[in-house]
Amino acid sequence: MSSTKSFAKKYSDIQTSSSFEFFKGVGQVTGGTLLSMTMVGSSVLAGGLVGLAISFRDLPDVRQLRTFFPSETSYIYDIKGKLLSSIHGEANREVVTLDRISPNLKRAVLASEDSHFYDHHGINPVGIGRAALVNWVAGGVREGGSTITMQLVKNIFLSQKRAFTRKIAEAVLAIRLEQVMSKDHILEMYLNQVYWGHNNYGVQTAARTYFNKSAENLTLGESAMMAGLIQAPEEFSPFVSMKLAKQKQKEVLGRMLELDWISQQEYNDALNEEIKLGKIKSFQGSALPYITNTVAQELIQKFGRQALLTNGMRVQTTVDAKFQMMAEETIKKWHKTLEAEGLKNNQIALVAIDPRTHFVKALVGGVDSKTSEFNRATQAQRQPGSSFKPFVYYTAFASGKFTPDTTVLDSPVSYRDGNGWYYPHNYDNTFMGAIPIRTALAQSRNVPAVKIGKAVGMNKVIETCRTLRINSPMVPVSSLPLGAIGVTPLQMASAYATFANYGWQSPPTVIARVTDSSGNVLLDNTPKPQLVLNPWASATTLDVMQTVVKEGTGRGADIGRPVAGKTGTTSSEKDIWFIGTVPQLTTAVWVGKDNNGQLAHDATGGGMVTPIWRDFMQKALKDVPVENFQPPSKFSRPKSD
Repeated sequence: MSSTKSFAKKYSDIQTSSSFEFFKGVGQVTGGTLLSMTMVGSSVLAGGLVGLAISFRDLPDVRQLRTFFPSETSYIYDIKGKLLSSIHGEANREVVTLDRISPNLKRAVLASEDSHFYDHHGINPVGIGRAALVNWVAGGVREGGSTITMQLVKNIFLSQKRAFTRKIAEAVLAIRLEQVMSKDHILEMYLNQVYWGHNNYGVQTAARTYFNKSAENLTLGESAMMAGLIQAPEEFSPFVSMKLAKQKQKEVLGRMLELDWISQQEYNDALNEEIKLGKIKSFQGSALPYITNTVAQELIQKFGRQALLTNGMRVQTTVDAKFQMMAEETIKKWHKTLEAEGLKNNQIALVAIDPRTHFVKALVGGVDSKTSEFNRATQAQRQPGSSFKPFVYYTAFASGKFTPDTTVLDSPVSYRDGNGWYYPHNYDNTFMGAIPIRTALAQSRNVPAVKIGKAVGMNKVIETCRTLRINSPMVPVSSLPLGAIGVTPLQMASAYATFANYGWQSPPTVIARVTDSSGNVLLDNTPKPQLVLNPWASATTLDVMQTVVKEGTGRGADIGRPVAGKTGTTSSEKDIWFIGTVPQLTTAVWVGKDNNGQLAHDATGGGMVTPIWRDFMQKALKDVPVENFQPPSKFSRPKSD
């Protein structure tokens, strides 16, 4: 056995032992030198930090925490300044005393985060040493070694940036805090301060959201599941993945059993306990939760969760509230219409983007945000079907070797794929013979799309998708041009918007501007478009997609002005689409079922989605002047290789 493997095994065997036994075990594996260094290091750490506590005079005064009150609320506004929602307001936090928190939860959190909490004085040299050794073996950060006291002072006083100096500051503040505040008070503040996911900040609101009960009534199984959320709440949320939530629950219960804080019977009972979930109640009071949820996720990616929850941000979105409400009402109306036509349990998502700025103007993630806040516009990965084909034909046009008049043979063909053969066929199981590309796309013929994809190279098609910010897993197989990948309506709307802007692209966003409570600008999303596609090929793709609406499968999207678009229908009618654009607005509409079941026999994007798109766009463009697309002749055609 190698020394590294032996060391890792020894570490796993002794991770719960006393300080002396821990370092003794390390010494047996790595030799006296490491033992001496580790023991000296621990002594320096324990003694040196006390000295640092005296010299770090510029750190915050922890006595402030005696009267600490939760931090400033962030506010989200529409493009005209109308308040849409507040994040981390007091409506979403209910502070509870320690005696009103279930002993099960207290033990589960301590077992998971800091099992020596009631023994140390703010820092745990054994935990820090153990974390250092784990990280050394792993070759990167795997364990932090922070006590609950250190986590509390970090959350309240310090930035989230990983740095050695920040760790020292955490330790100093933790030592100071434990000199002025009792252990119970620290634990109470921590449980009320920690973030539990889905905008639940504090144990009480989290318990009500996850299990629809007060924190004092949480069972052992529920408590272990909640404790497992702390390190990555959204990732391990049972609302997102019950499998991952149960996995973390098992880890926490295992740690409690290892510590002899529960019996084997309690462990078994908790694992087998039926978990009854409540409902996500994030962004209470928001009239437009699909927008505010999307805004929150974008801010978390940019600034981090803690900043969003505590820094008092003022967020101006790109959305007009009245326009968004019109979009939501349109979707609700068509949901009922499709139900009456036999599409039971259908869901609909819509994304509208201004192609000139890539600002999102409307985003609807489902038929009713009150019954389900799952955002199908940004989170549902669904197959685009034939609405993927414009990416194939753009790639062909950009190669300089093809034009809309290039002839392609719509006839039987087979391709060797892996260990088998692939036989593409058209939706109507017929063949049209030699036809121009314009007709092939307008009539949504599958075989020509596959042949063109093969001609230009599937890897080139994938490159186009990556340029258009479609990062779904893709394999250069023969069936790729028919859209057998996962995409979101937001990705499709953004991609078509880049065509509509003749290859110029900005990152799609729902946020125009962010300031702090004093008016200092934190984020300015003024568009800075970059040319990412060939303008002639983009204009040519738009030109061919206009034929789709004039005389092809997208005729139902005719609104009396120039429209370029494409229908999409997947096999077994599980997903149906229409993505269409005018020069001022690009809109994607998707219809499907959450269980990925068949909508109805013969359900198509051209038959059932174009009317939804047309209805929305007629309202959206009511006072918008008619504009024509620029013809391909305005741009230089690329030279073929």
